Amino acid sequence: MLQLDFYSTLVAASLVLLLGRWLVARIGFLRTYNIPEPVAGGLLVAASLLVLRAVAGIEVRFDASLQTPLMLAFFASIGLNADFASLKKGGRVLGMFLLVVTALLVLQNAMGIALAKALGLDPLMGLLAGSITLSGGHGTGAAWGAVFSQKYGVASASELAIASATFGLVLGGLIGGPVARLLIKRVQVPAIEHSQARRPEGFERPDQERTITAFSFIETLALLAISLQVGTWLSGLIRGTAFELPTFVCVLFVAVLLRNGLSAMRWRQVFEREVSLLGNVSLSLFLAIALMSLKLWDLAALALPIVILLAAQALLMALFAIFVTFRVMGSNYDAAVLAAGHCGFGLGATPTAIANMQAVTQRFGPSQIAFLVVPMVGAFFIDITNAVVIKLYLALPFLGVAG
Repeated sequence: MLQLDFYSTLVAASLVLLLGRWLVARIGFLRTYNIPEPVAGGLLVAASLLVLRAVAGIEVRFDASLQTPLMLAFFASIGLNADFASLKKGGRVLGMFLLVVTALLVLQNAMGIALAKALGLDPLMGLLAGSITLSGGHGTGAAWGAVFSQKYGVASASELAIASATFGLVLGGLIGGPVARLLIKRVQVPAIEHSQARRPEGFERPDQERTITAFSFIETLALLAISLQVGTWLSGLIRGTAFELPTFVCVLFVAVLLRNGLSAMRWRQVFEREVSLLGNVSLSLFLAIALMSLKLWDLAALALPIVILLAAQALLMALFAIFVTFRVMGSNYDAAVLAAGHCGFGLGATPTAIANMQAVTQRFGPSQIAFLVVPMVGAFFIDITNAVVIKLYLALPFLGVAG
C-alpha cells in the first residue's frame, strides 16, 4: 500500500491535467471525439494503477481531503454566476430540459427493474443501478445503498451503489463527446467570427484569458468561502429532516442568494471573470483527483448480470441524448452541446457534464444557453426530482416494499 499525502495528491492531480492536455493535443481520436482532458489523463493513470496492482501487488491511494472542498467550490462558482435575470431569460429552455431529464430518470429505473428481473436479480438492485447511482452519483448512491441494505435487506447494496456510480462516471465522460460529434454533423455550427466576437461567460471557454486583479481575486475567494461555510452549516442544520438536501445543493443555493442579494442591494457586483476562473480550476482538479482515484478493479469485480445492466443503461443514455434530448431541445448546435452535457450527469455527475460541454465548445464555439441550463438542472433540480421519482418507484407494489 502506497498512501500519498495532501501535497503529493495535489502534485499528482496537476500532472494528470497536464498529461490529459498533452494526450488530447497529440492523439487525433481523443480530439475528434471531444474527450475531456481530465478524463483522458485520469483514466490513463487509473488504468496504469490497475496494472501496477495486478502485476506488482502495489496499491496507490490518494489523499481524499481535497476532493469535497473542490467539488463544493465548483458548485459555489455555479451559484455565484447565476443571476436571476439570466435564469429568467432561459426559463423556458430550463423547464423543457428539466422535463427531458425527468423522463430519463423514469426510463433509467424502468429499464433497471425490468433487466434485473430478466437476469434473475432482486428488482431493487435494478433500481439501485438506475437513476439512484447514475443520475444521482456517488453521494446519492451511498445514501440509498445504506437504506436498501438496512431497510430492505439488499445484500452488498452500498458496494453495488459505489461501483455503479463509478461505472457511470467513467462512461459519462466517454460517451458525451462522441454523441456531440455525431449530432454536430447534422447542424450548422456558429460562425467562428461570431463565436469569437461574443465574450465567453462562466465555464464556456476555460482557456480564455481573463483580466483579473489581486483584490478582485481575493474578494471572489471570500464569496466562495462564505458560500461553502454557510452552505455546509445549512446542510447540517436540515440533516435528518424532511428538507434534507446534499451539501453541494445547499452551497449552490447560498451562492445564488449571495450573488443576487448583493446585486439587488447594489452593494457589490460579483466579478464573473474571477468566479469562472476559480470554478474552472476547482472543476479540473476535482475531476483529475476523482478519475485518477478510481478503483477500476471494483468494476472488474462486478458480476456479469450487473455489467450487462449498466452497459444497457449507458446505451439508453446515448440513444436518449440523440433521439430525445437533441430533438426536444431544438435540433441545433446548442441542443448538441446540451446532449453532451446530459450524457455527463445522466450517467456521472455535473462536473463531468461541464467537462463534456467544454470539450465540445473549445473546438466548435461557445453555447451560452447550454452553460446556463445544464449547471442549474444538473446541480440543483436533478436531486430534488430524482428523490421524488425514486420514492414513487419504491411505492410500486410489485417491488414488494410499498408501505
